[in-house]
Parts: sequence; structure tokens; C-alpha cells
Amino acid sequence: MRPLDCVIQEVRSEAPKIRTLRLDREIDPAPGQYAMIWVRGVDEIPMSFSGPDTITVQEVGIATQALFSLGAGSSIGLRGPLGRGFVLRGDRILLIGGGVGTAPLAFLGEQARRSGAEVTSLVGFRSSEEIIFETRFEALGDTIITTDDGSVGIRGRVAEGLKQLDLSEYSQIYLCGPELMMWDIISRARLHSGKIQACINRYFKCAVGVCGSCCLDPEGLRVCVEGPVVSADRLLESEFGRYRRGPTGGRGPCRG
Repeated sequence: MRPLDCVIQEVRSEAPKIRTLRLDREIDPAPGQYAMIWVRGVDEIPMSFSGPDTITVQEVGIATQALFSLGAGSSIGLRGPLGRGFVLRGDRILLIGGGVGTAPLAFLGEQARRSGAEVTSLVGFRSSEEIIFETRFEALGDTIITTDDGSVGIRGRVAEGLKQLDLSEYSQIYLCGPELMMWDIISRARLHSGKIQACINRYFKCAVGVCGSCCLDPEGLRVCVEGPVVSADRLLESEFGRYRRGPTGGRGPCRG
């Protein structure tokens, strides 16, 4: 698949190190799908969609720093949408997200509301300064916010918010965020893992299921084409939350 040329129409600051880029094309992705974004002369990296024509970027490395330097009128290459996104099921759903991982969940929640579903959100951030999409989530329905430092909402990690919820009341749970945060949620909600759809991240090279760089041990699931949204019951006995492989294929620690 050759990259599409996309022009950045607008840049919105969401938090000190998070920006949303609105593109000149509606790519028609499903929430949870991703695109390979080509920053010319730098790198090609996977990015989730935060809307039909937006991606939300956190500055964490060389490629995302390069994206941060681009303004309206700049162009990028885009391959996508790629992979499997979230599937809406049932009429009462729960969104659980952390940090920039809340971006595809806000997109999903807006689709769910338009379809008539009842939406509850549990979202966590390090501090009040890093909260993004608060008004988007509050417009969807009941919203619980956690912050690591207690500056807004419940003090502590996202899992602290589970104490206010009965997971059996929800027909489907949608999860996205830092890996260790997601693993914490999945571990605590093992009895409900069959109805948790988790949007996960691995190192992508080809994004078409050929190179094997993103395969999960021991099943060999190719995250780039069979994910990035995966049923949590498939993750319980996998490498997820334990280790991950980088560009060389060697094992490294999970972060977040």
C-alpha cells in the first residue's frame, strides 16, 4: 500500500506534550484501527485515530518530535486504516483508558452514543495538566477521572476507579492505555476478560503481517493485522504485561 499524501489542516494542543492533528482527508477508520504515519526523512510510525480525520500524538521519540514540529499546511504520508478496530456490542458499555490511550476511546464513545448505547468512562492521567478530552468524555455520560497525584478526581492509578463500578453491569468493556496499566485492569477483571476489548501496542515494521516483529508469544498473534484490538482473554497467558520485543527482536521491559 502506497502512502496517501495528507495535509495537516489544524494543530490543537491537548496537553503540554500531546497534540491533535486534523488532516485534509476523512480516512473512515473504525475506532481502534491505526495508520502508519510517514514523517518524511525521519521514520514511519503507527498512530491510532482519535476521530475520522484526526490523530493524537504524544511527544515521546524522534518521529513524534518531528510530528510536533509540523504546523498547518505541512504534509505527511499515511497508510491506513489498518488492523482490527473495536467492535460495538450491547447497549451499555464501559470505556477504560489512560493517558493518550484515551484518544481512540473518545472516538469510539461518540460512535456508541450515536448508536444509542449508554456510555460510562473511567480515564486516568498523571496529573491535571495531562488530562485530555475531558469534555468529550463528559458529553458521553458518567465519567470517573483518576490522577496519580490526586490533583483531579480519585487519587491513584486507573484501577482505583474500578471500586466505583460493577463490571457485571456492562455488556462490553473497551480498554486502551499504557501496557502496565492495561495489564493491571485485565488482571483484576479476569472473570470479565471475555468481554474486554483491549487496544494494544507492539513494535511494527511492515504493518501487513509479513515480518513477524509484532507477534505475541506464545500464540504468535500478529498484532498489526489481527489486532491491535484483541480480546483480553487471549492476553492472559501471553507476553502482554510481562515483556515486549523491540526493533532487534530481543525482549525488553514493558513500560507505563
